[in-house]
Amino acid sequence: MKKQNINRVVLIGTGAVGCSYAYSFINQGVAEELVLIDVNEKRAEGEAMDLNHGIPFAPNPVKVWSGQYADCGNADLVVITAGLPQKPGETRLDLVAKNTAIFKTIVRNVMDSGFDGIFLIATNPVDILTYVTWKESGLPKERVIGSGTTLDTARFRYMLGEYFQVDTRNVHAAIIGEHGDTELPVWSRTTIGLEEVETLIAKNSQYSKKDLDDIFINVRDAAYHIIERKGATYYGIGMSLVRITKAILGNENSILPVSVYLDGEYGHKDVYIGALAVINVDGIREVVEIPLNTEEQKQFNHSVKVLKETMSTVI
Repeated sequence: MKKQNINRVVLIGTGAVGCSYAYSFINQGVAEELVLIDVNEKRAEGEAMDLNHGIPFAPNPVKVWSGQYADCGNADLVVITAGLPQKPGETRLDLVAKNTAIFKTIVRNVMDSGFDGIFLIATNPVDILTYVTWKESGLPKERVIGSGTTLDTARFRYMLGEYFQVDTRNVHAAIIGEHGDTELPVWSRTTIGLEEVETLIAKNSQYSKKDLDDIFINVRDAAYHIIERKGATYYGIGMSLVRITKAILGNENSILPVSVYLDGEYGHKDVYIGALAVINVDGIREVVEIPLNTEEQKQFNHSVKVLKETMSTVI
């Protein structure tokens, strides 16, 4: 992969999600350059100006400006948050036709610049739009990544940490599958510290399987609850995207639950879906295929089926 001396990230879409990403990006000192692109050019200019005024308080210098698709030519990473948002009562999959059309235009414009980096997609339905980006771009599957279930997993770890009263960073758990209503928790591999969650429940009467089931339901439906109250979700996904960005630009070889292309893993092919993967400067180094129990595999199969059925209407 072509590597620049200066790390440049291009953000396409300066709505609430994009700006949450940009704000977190600057505060964490992720890269040297951040370019903002939006169909509303004045909006992008205003956001760049506002963000630049906080640079004196950032941990590292960052050059931020509103740009054009031509700026993607020298970018290491293009992050796409553009598209129509999820409305109250609307599922992520309901957005598929509208946002697929938008994405095809965006990706063609990016590729016309000579872009040869990595795509990171956040717009919903993220698994399908990541597949669309891969198809339209012609890039290797390793260099097209969706945010997948990174945010769902963060919600999951947070709620489990609250329940067991431990630091969420010591909760080792994952949500996989579609970023949406058919996602699933991998309970069989969930640990608090190094102790399996099922063992914790068995030996302590203050915990229960029902409570855990309720936690997962709250994780799965979190976006609906937030959208009902404030109209949109953006801080959590913005920080999730920065975490993935750091794994890429920092060549971390970190394992994160992102939307990746399956080529036989878990018994499935030709689909982008949330699964654990090793991420570094080249994108997806490998998909981590964790053993699932019978029920988890059944749920994962259902998630793939729903995504493929929905995707067939637009691809």
